[in-house]
Amino acid sequence: MSYEWLVPVILTVITAATPLVFAGIGELITEKSGVLNLGVEGMMLVGAVSAFVAATVTGSYFIAILTGALAGMFMAFLFGILTLSLMANQVATGLALTLFGVGLSSLIGQDYVGTPVAALAKLNISGLTDLPIIGPILFGQDVLVYLSFVSVIGVSWFLYKTKAGLILRAVGDSHNAAHSIGYSVIGIRYLAVMFGGAMSGIGGAYLSLAYTPMWAENMTAGRGWIALALIVFATWKPGLVLVGAYMFGGITILQLHAQAAGLDLPSQILSMLPYLATVIVLVLISKDESRIRKHAPACIGKIFHPAA
Repeated sequence: MSYEWLVPVILTVITAATPLVFAGIGELITEKSGVLNLGVEGMMLVGAVSAFVAATVTGSYFIAILTGALAGMFMAFLFGILTLSLMANQVATGLALTLFGVGLSSLIGQDYVGTPVAALAKLNISGLTDLPIIGPILFGQDVLVYLSFVSVIGVSWFLYKTKAGLILRAVGDSHNAAHSIGYSVIGIRYLAVMFGGAMSGIGGAYLSLAYTPMWAENMTAGRGWIALALIVFATWKPGLVLVGAYMFGGITILQLHAQAAGLDLPSQILSMLPYLATVIVLVLISKDESRIRKHAPACIGKIFHPAA
């Protein structure tokens, strides 16, 4: 039996899942601190266009990825000022951040629409990459794919094996108690929000530098919203974020292979598959409210006032 078809399928699933892993793991840390940032889509878009422009101008992908991360952090910082310092509603501010990101990315990228750029280089280890099946899968990815796995492992270790992770979870579960014993709730949440922004920016950078190495308006195509749904699907656990990202990545790629195989369905219906799957998963998970309450940070979305 030939397995020649398997490797391209797995490779495309990896490319589709990687931006979801970055955005999802960043939002997980944000929500673990008790902050709900719905602006992931906007942060990814600004990260994508900033990284693309940096790559075009400098020719350095290191600078491009760094620029994407900084752009995401900048957006997250704006969100932090409004919600943590000025105590604006987190849901409304997150939605506004997405709309702002859509407009800002269009403005920054207006002179770069459709401009191609060389894709992010793949790792190529002589003798290993050429191995059948596992060679291109394990040793033929770009640096951001490996970084996505490192980020999941690192966040798991941070949350459950370090004192800083314990403090972050304490702030998310009971900000008043954390404040009463001397921890800076606002400072910790700022750091968490900006980490989430940086990861969303890198997720966006992956789209414009590796997934489809070019800039197109709204190229995230709802991946920021899927990343938000991933957190609920994963019940705020880093390992399940990775599993969910690859599941949704697989569904995204399924539509492409179905179209290539000549499946007699309108392309618009096939394009809906990832979003339809997201809705179905959320509906099914929402039926078990006790499971969500058990794992969700108790203070998520709640405004903290130091004087309260």
